[in-house]
Amino acid sequence: MIEWFMWVQFGIACVIGLAAVVLGLVGRKPDDYTVGALALVELLLLAQLVVSLVAPAVGNPPQGNVLEFWVYAVSVVLVPPATIIWALVDRTRWSTVVLGAGAFTAAVMVYRMYQIWFALN
Repeated sequence: MIEWFMWVQFGIACVIGLAAVVLGLVGRKPDDYTVGALALVELLLLAQLVVSLVAPAVGNPPQGNVLEFWVYAVSVVLVPPATIIWALVDRTRWSTVVLGAGAFTAAVMVYRMYQIWFALN
């Protein structure tokens, strides 16, 4: 895991989460921008997955519990697609709020992955 990349992911996910929640609360239904923003979060999570696979081979092994890290890594990759499917099936303003909740969930889980990788807990 690369620390600066985690902070970029965390920041982007928080900004997208805040924007989606605000847009949902003002009544905006999911559109290409909100769904696309969650797709960006998913893309960054997939990149993090690749980085996490390669990092031990180049001298950056996890310091914490490896099994716990990978449970988080696999689980978090499932969150954005689940919220996107929800938004496509239920086209209400609350689906936009759910997209925001999915982005916030990804941010928290990526931060927890960071804590586990560097044994900060």
